[in-house]
Amino acid sequence: MKKGPIKGTLLFLLMVLVPFFLSIYYVNILSEILILGVFAVSLNILVGQTGMVSLGHAAFFGAGAYATGLAAIKFSTNIFVTLGIGLLFAFLLALIIGLLSTKAHGFYFLMLTLACSQIFYSLVYQWTTVTGGSNGLSGIAPLDVFGDIRLSNQVFVYYFILVVMAILLFLLSRFLHSPLGSVFIGIKENEERMKSIGYNTALYKNISFLISGTMGGLAGGLYVIFNGFISPTDVYWTASGSVLIMVLIGGVGTLWGPVIGAAFIVILETIVSSYTENWMMIIGTAFILFVIFAPNGIVGIFNRAKRIVVKQQKIEHKEPNIIPIKQQTKMDG
Repeated sequence: MKKGPIKGTLLFLLMVLVPFFLSIYYVNILSEILILGVFAVSLNILVGQTGMVSLGHAAFFGAGAYATGLAAIKFSTNIFVTLGIGLLFAFLLALIIGLLSTKAHGFYFLMLTLACSQIFYSLVYQWTTVTGGSNGLSGIAPLDVFGDIRLSNQVFVYYFILVVMAILLFLLSRFLHSPLGSVFIGIKENEERMKSIGYNTALYKNISFLISGTMGGLAGGLYVIFNGFISPTDVYWTASGSVLIMVLIGGVGTLWGPVIGAAFIVILETIVSSYTENWMMIIGTAFILFVIFAPNGIVGIFNRAKRIVVKQQKIEHKEPNIIPIKQQTKMDG
C-alpha cells in the first residue's frame, strides 16, 4: 500500500480526536481552516492545474453561501438539499462567467474575473430585500443531516466539514491522476501544443472553470453552515486576493499546498492580530518573502528539505569504492 493514503488516514483519525483534547475555540479555528482549505483547493484547480490566475473566485464562494443560506431559511433545513442548491447556483454562475472570461488570456482573464466578481458583489450589496444588503444574511438555523440528527453545536459542524474535506481531497487526488487532469496540466504547460495535437483547449478551460467555481460554492455553503451568517464583505475582491495568497504560500499545483496555505494564513492572522493592529502588514511581508525566496511555497520548502535529507543519507550509507589489487604475472617479474 502506498504511503500517501496511510498518512492521509492517520491525519484524518487525528483530526477526529481533536475535539476531545482542545477547547471549542480551537475547534472553530480548525473548522475555519478546513473551509478556507476547500476554497483554496478550488482555486488551485484554475491556478495550479490549468494555469489561469483568477481574482474573482469570491463570487462563487458568495453564490454558494447566499444560495445555501436562502434555501435554509425559505425552503428546507436538510443540509444536503441546501448545499445542493448552493452548488447549483455556483455552477450556473461559473458557467456564465467562464464563457465570458476563458476567451481571454493572462492579464485580461484576471481582470475579467475581477470585473465579474465585483458585479456580483454590487448585486449582493444592493439587493436588500433578498440578501439583506450591507447587513448581511442572518437567521440561518442549524441544519438537519439525517432525520432528527441536527448540527446543533460547533463540534458536529466540525465533523461534517471534516468528512466533506476528506472526501473532496480523495476525489481530487484521483482526479489529478486522471486523463482530464493531465489535459489541464498540458494546457498550463503549453496550450498551443495541446491545440496542435487536437485538443479543444477552450472547452477544457471551461470545464476547469466549472469544477473550480462549483467547489468554491461548496466552500461558501460550508461557511454559512459553520457561521450562520454571510455578508457582502465576504464576497469582495479582497477575499479572492486572500485565497490566492493561500494557494501561492502553500504551494501552487499541489494537493495539500492550498490547505497548508490556508492553515498558515489563519493561524498567523489569529496570533498576530491579538498583538498588533498591523497584522495585515505582517501577512503581506510574509507573502513577499515567500514569493522571493520560496516561490514553490511551504510544500516546496518541505520537498527540498526532504531531498537534502535523502541525499545525505545516501552519501552516508554509500559503500566505499574498493580498488582491485592488480594481480602480478610472470611478465611483471
